[in-house]
Amino acid sequence: MTAAPLAPTPLDADVVQSAEKALEQIAKARTAIGAVIFGQEEVVEQSLVTLLSGGHGLLVGVPGLAKTRLVETLGKTLGLAEQRVQFTPDLLPADIIGSEVLEEGADRSRNFRFIKGPIFAQLLMADEINRASPRTQSALLQAMQEHHVSVAGKRYDLPKPFHVLATQNPLEQEGTYPLPEAQLDRFLMQIDVKYPDRASERRVLLETTGDVVASPTQALVAGELETIQRLVRRLPVGDAVVDAILDLVRAARPDTGDAGIAPHVSWGPGPRAAQALMLATRARALATGRLAPSLDDVAALAPPVLRHRMALNFSARREMSVEEIIRKLVARIG
Repeated sequence: MTAAPLAPTPLDADVVQSAEKALEQIAKARTAIGAVIFGQEEVVEQSLVTLLSGGHGLLVGVPGLAKTRLVETLGKTLGLAEQRVQFTPDLLPADIIGSEVLEEGADRSRNFRFIKGPIFAQLLMADEINRASPRTQSALLQAMQEHHVSVAGKRYDLPKPFHVLATQNPLEQEGTYPLPEAQLDRFLMQIDVKYPDRASERRVLLETTGDVVASPTQALVAGELETIQRLVRRLPVGDAVVDAILDLVRAARPDTGDAGIAPHVSWGPGPRAAQALMLATRARALATGRLAPSLDDVAALAPPVLRHRMALNFSARREMSVEEIIRKLVARIG
């Protein structure tokens, strides 16, 4: 697969200067994360790309794969004010967003006061999000898309930057609820966390069972992360990359999709998927030392961006998986 040419428009000098500084900051952050999270390079890269893009991430994997540890490490490394919510079946929306309480003043007057919930953080860790009811999961919808919440008709803005990194057990595990499609679409990526290789697991055994365990160190502050996020949106994207993103997303839809794919798809990715893939390819290019994305970035990020935005119909599930569909679409790029 060959890389697409860069956009013909030359980069402004201030963009180049900002990019050089951002590359140093990103490298510093990756080194700090690597000192705590062993192996899982692809998971770390996709998580970092999600935050550099200004998006939200859903980490899916069985218990014990350091998903929570990764989120905590990212929060500390990037200098984000973090809150954690353990999702359970009895969790209510007010436990996340907050609620109004009636207070009586010294003059016996009564007024409602809003007590902010844990969602008012720069990084919200929604741990085991699929253990809460769909009603509680949906409490995050407005916050994830619009970066504010409404309570009793009043708007409350969330801190900047605002990110949700949720962990999820596979749906076949007991005591879980599938996330609604609208909720899934708010996540820029679904990052599948798999078992580590033998060398990485050996390092985990040696470095996490002693009397001294490595702790994450801060590499950035929240303002620097925001600057990088703005820079990501200024990076040029070549026409070949734009066309590849459009072709990929549109081919995965059940109505206007590819003739060999559409009959098997129940619902497919919408425009938000194309937006997510565009931002993510820019962020991945910057994270790997480049100033414009290539077709290789599109191919690498298509699975985490599309896998949670597609579903196969009943008859197709017996013969194929969403991952296989995405691989067929990716193989046609370039």
